[in-house]
Amino acid sequence: MIFEILGELRDVELIAKGSGVRERKRLRKIYGAGAWRKLKGTARIKLGDGTIQKAELHWYEAHGIGKKEFKIKRLLG
Repeated sequence: MIFEILGELRDVELIAKGSGVRERKRLRKIYGAGAWRKLKGTARIKLGDGTIQKAELHWYEAHGIGKKEFKIKRLLG
């Protein structure tokens, strides 16, 4: 699903780090070596049809590489 993040990410929590990140090998192959972590948080997003919603997002992040592969886990009221 195509979407745009509006504003800042809030209530950010760590889901997994180090060997707990199942996609670590694939992430290193695509983006490079780093201390990969999986995080979750909430943000206002603009969906492809122009609707603005609050959503829970998950993504991967590594120092020096940045945030990658955002996905919507659920839409919030």
